[in-house]
Amino acid sequence: MTPHDALDRIRRYDGRLKAFVQVFEPPLGVGPGPIFAIKDLFDVVGVPTGGGARVPLAKAPAANAVVVDKLLNAGWRAIGKTQTVELAYGGWGTNRAVGAPHNPWDHTIHRAPGGSSSGSAVAVAAGFCDAALGSDTGGSVRIPASTCGVVGLKPGRGLVSLAGVHPLAPSLDTVGALAKDVTTAARMLAVISGPDGANAMRGAFDAEAALSAEVEGQRVAAIPLEHLGEVDADVGRLYLAALERLRKTGVTVQMVRPPKALDESFAPNGLIMAGEGWRIWRERIETHRDVMDPWIVRRFEVGRDISDAQLAEAHDRRAADQREFHGWLSAYDGLVTPTCPIPGPPMDQVDETISPLSRLTRAANYLDLPGISVPCGLTSEGMPAGLQILGNPRDEAAVVALGAAFEKVSGWNGRLPDLAGFA
Repeated sequence: MTPHDALDRIRRYDGRLKAFVQVFEPPLGVGPGPIFAIKDLFDVVGVPTGGGARVPLAKAPAANAVVVDKLLNAGWRAIGKTQTVELAYGGWGTNRAVGAPHNPWDHTIHRAPGGSSSGSAVAVAAGFCDAALGSDTGGSVRIPASTCGVVGLKPGRGLVSLAGVHPLAPSLDTVGALAKDVTTAARMLAVISGPDGANAMRGAFDAEAALSAEVEGQRVAAIPLEHLGEVDADVGRLYLAALERLRKTGVTVQMVRPPKALDESFAPNGLIMAGEGWRIWRERIETHRDVMDPWIVRRFEVGRDISDAQLAEAHDRRAADQREFHGWLSAYDGLVTPTCPIPGPPMDQVDETISPLSRLTRAANYLDLPGISVPCGLTSEGMPAGLQILGNPRDEAAVVALGAAFEKVSGWNGRLPDLAGFA
């Protein structure tokens, strides 16, 4: 994609889609590299970091986020900053403070794009860029990737720098890639990975080795539908069909019921998120609550009642759950589930008191596992669903290899939504 192509599509369609909060004309950077977008939680020099809020998190950052610098230095071009759920705290993609983007797969109904990296997923799905940066604390890369029909790649912790990315829950936060295909997502991860002298301590990711790896003979665990809780009928059908396609790659798919650490990770992940988030953003919430999305305020205020002792206990439990689950998963090359149990619903049907879109994604953050969501088909209403592949700790290579292998047999073939109704 060229900058001209990207800007032309944005001018034609983003007036209604609202993926971007700011478009860079001309794009930032020089070079022939891919076009990328930046979630408005990442700092860009001199550009307000809105964070999905009416009052910016940073009015004029003095430095780029490390991952933005890495991409620009590698010849990638930044086309703009994308919408996010306020302070990244939500999975639906709603935002009552500054507005929410439209899911590009339905021009007649404003459907949830998924969150919190909502605009990044919409921008990729709409063909506004080749890839986009997102953050993932409980599924915020993989959820919108699934609901918008793109690839979402979340690494394990310590691979990608968090410097210059405003936090939600520091012990859970990761930076990931949303892209039109697995290859582009893996190559973005390769560029942004590597040590930063702070929280990123691991070596750079080798995308080409992962993309060329053979998966035949590998063994993955898959959770049967009856052990997944309530799943939309179409999503369940697409999930079972995806498992059959995955078997065609030579991968053995074993239906299993995993340890309780997976099933029971949702609530403790939420406790840590709220507890850490309140401690970071308390002053801001108390000062600006009147102009914030009220549901975001409510979520953070849950953390107000979480004591330091409760938070410490949750971290101790998390460490024990990780040891148990990592031991179990070591017998497999990966674990497969639907990414989300439902497709993106109409916005007027969203229930902010529940979080079904993140029910199957939070475990990866809580257990510190790499994961990827790859499109696996459309529901009867024409909405995308995703297949989630989780890997062993620090094994992003297996996740990418399995994702790339599935992509080849998925039947998706890079399909894009028809945007004519958004013109």
